[in-house]
Amino acid sequence: MNPEDGLRVGLVGLGSLGIRLGREFHSHPDVELVAIADVNDESLAAAGRELGIPNASRYTSYRTMLDETALDAVGIATPNGLHYDQATTALESDLHVLCEKPLATTVEDAHDLVNRAEKSDRVTMLGYQRHLNPAFVAARERWALGDLEPTFITGEITHDWRHYYEEMTDWRMDPELSGGGHLLNVGTHIIDAILWTTGLTPTHVTATVEFHDDDQLFDKQSSIIVEFDGGAVANIADTGIVPRTREHIHIWDDDGAVYFEGREWDERTSYTIDADGIEHDPYPSEGESKAGAFVESIFEGTKPPSTARDAFWATVVTMAAYESGRRNERVELIDLYPSLAEVPR
Repeated sequence: MNPEDGLRVGLVGLGSLGIRLGREFHSHPDVELVAIADVNDESLAAAGRELGIPNASRYTSYRTMLDETALDAVGIATPNGLHYDQATTALESDLHVLCEKPLATTVEDAHDLVNRAEKSDRVTMLGYQRHLNPAFVAARERWALGDLEPTFITGEITHDWRHYYEEMTDWRMDPELSGGGHLLNVGTHIIDAILWTTGLTPTHVTATVEFHDDDQLFDKQSSIIVEFDGGAVANIADTGIVPRTREHIHIWDDDGAVYFEGREWDERTSYTIDADGIEHDPYPSEGESKAGAFVESIFEGTKPPSTARDAFWATVVTMAAYESGRRNERVELIDLYPSLAEVPR
């Protein structure tokens, strides 16, 4: 596409993630945000006023928005369980897609969506924002795209979902909309970041999962060991029942380490440790916006920073952790999901 022609974008889902994405599109010089959709009338009206979308271009039906509006691309920021249908519908409509994580709520749907995305000439990008952070990009150049091999990996994210578990009224507690608990909704960021920066291929998962419900769907917290081809091991901890949001990812190799740290939802920062144990200054943390990276990929004809295949593998490890927790045993990924052979790292 030619930037001079502009990019006509529709947005579905106007919660906190959706309105932030809408602001990014609205402020982008090469984008015209032409339509929005949400099932909540109040959210729709408020977003319409803020983003300058006329009443006629505000929809309570995503499919109606696609049918009635001339679009080049869509942004999807709806509950997890809607991502697969909405993304596939957009691809079938020959549209570029920017979809928030996770890719889908089952490995089977995620696999199908990878196939659709990779057969299409449209851009499909996932909303894993750590792929846009310069520190994570530098780490990927060190490992996934470089010569060093990680030897010791730890990751942790904490968050306060206690009121969701107590009230069970939010969409995150609806199995059809959520597809899982805190790990799928928030912990997936840690899993994805480790997979993307290291480029390692996971082979086995062993997890202890504290579930909130009898059906063992909504996890509250978990402790996960991920084994990789080549012998590296990652220890990942996730909890949604503590009062503060904190995050860390620490990855060591023979030359030292990179430490990523996060407080609340601010940009993640990092610093390196060399082979002598000396700490060095942090990388800059300010990265490109999701909308900006998405639009650049469309206009430049390049692969987006976070692909459907990246998101597929994060989904695989997440779902394997749930299954390991239910079985209370170590699971081999290829046994659980034979289709992995069709989507190599």
